[in-house]
Amino acid sequence: MFGLFGPRPAQQMECFRSRYTGRSLIVHQGFEGDWLEELLKQPGGGGHFRIDSRRLPTRRPTPIEWLVQTHVLPLALPQPLYLDIREDAILARHLMRGERAVHPSEIAWFLEELDTRHHARLEFTENDQMTIRRGIPETDNEALSMLEQLGKH
Repeated sequence: MFGLFGPRPAQQMECFRSRYTGRSLIVHQGFEGDWLEELLKQPGGGGHFRIDSRRLPTRRPTPIEWLVQTHVLPLALPQPLYLDIREDAILARHLMRGERAVHPSEIAWFLEELDTRHHARLEFTENDQMTIRRGIPETDNEALSMLEQLGKH
């Protein structure tokens, strides 16, 4: 039994990690135009879990809702926000350039450099907390690997 007020944070974290480690998540506030359709056309584009943050916070959140409302939304990064859930951390990179979301095809370029070019790294700790390490500035959201490839031609 989870108790009167739902699962404890340690249980939520354990459930989240067991279900989502090795996966990706896009946190969004709805998609403009045909952005979602374009995402689904990309190789692997349908494999990203998606969660609409407009419905958060919820009173009895699922593990993914709990993680997003407790640890991701407080970062106040623009959305859509790409999360790469790893064994030891979550790497976050927003998908906005100026006032518009980048084209979904650029996500592949972001993934090539995500280890070194992320906006935030949320590291799992032993006590079921997270340590936040900021990365590249929020205003920096160029896919350098793409620009380098274009410059070679």
